[in-house]
Parts: sequence; structure tokens; C-alpha cells
Amino acid sequence: MRLRLLATFLLTLCILIFPLPAWGQSKYYAPPLSFSNAELTRRDFSGQVLRAAEFSNANMDLTNFSKADLRGAIMSASVMTQANLHGANLTNAMIDQVKFTNADLSDAILAETILLRSTFEGVDITGADFTDAIMDGAQIKELCKIASGSNSQTGIDTRDSLGCR
Repeated sequence: MRLRLLATFLLTLCILIFPLPAWGQSKYYAPPLSFSNAELTRRDFSGQVLRAAEFSNANMDLTNFSKADLRGAIMSASVMTQANLHGANLTNAMIDQVKFTNADLSDAILAETILLRSTFEGVDITGADFTDAIMDGAQIKELCKIASGSNSQTGIDTRDSLGCR
């Protein structure tokens, strides 16, 4: 009995002094980047891996995200006037309340993305994949007016991914 109690005590002590890697930051994955409330006008993030990065309340006018890996990114309440998202992967991203004005979303993957209350004025969505994206009916109706092409990475037709009639 005493041996079991001693072993339990030593194990507990070791865990507290030498925590397991799962408790700390893994050496295999960098912590998510945070650009919340940042001024990112004209920044070049093209081709970068920015998985789960946070861009909430950021000004991303003229920012280049072409071919960037933005899976799981958070871009809530941001401004993206003339932003370049050509070929970007935004699967599972949260892009609610974002103002896309004259932005290039051509060939982007927006599958399973939350886009509620975002605006799309003058955007290019040629070949964009919106499969299972969460959007308002009014957003879908407006995007269906300009939807065309197929995504080069997924092969999904833009109109089909939006459920256009």
C-alpha cells in the first residue's frame, strides 16, 4: 500500500515538474498567428500557410492572399477592399461581417465557411467553391447573378456550390 502511495506521489510530482508536451505548445505546430485589429493594407501573404490565423477587425485593403492556406482562419468584421484571394483555401474559415469590395475571390475555396452578413460588392467569384458555406439567402441570390466557372482545385462548379437555380 505504501509503495503504491509513494509511486502515485512521485508520478504526480513528475507531471507537475515536467509537464507533458500536450500541455504546452507542440514542437510540431506553431501557435496560430493573430492580426486582430491590425492595419494590413498592401501586405503580401501570398502562398503562406496561415491556418487558424486571426484577422478579426483588421483593415486588409489591397492585401494579397493569393494561393494562401487560410483554412480555419478568422476574419470577422474586417475590411477587404481590392484584396486578392485568388486560389486561396479558406475551408472552415469564419468570414462573417467582412466587406469584400472589388475583391478577387476567383478560384478560392470557401467550403464550409461561415460568411453570414458579409458583403460582396464588385467581387470576382469566377471558379470559387462555396460548397456547404453558411450564407444568407440574399447573399446567395446576389452571388448567383455573377457566378461562373469551375474551381481548378476541387473541380466544383461555382453555380452548383452556391445552389443557384
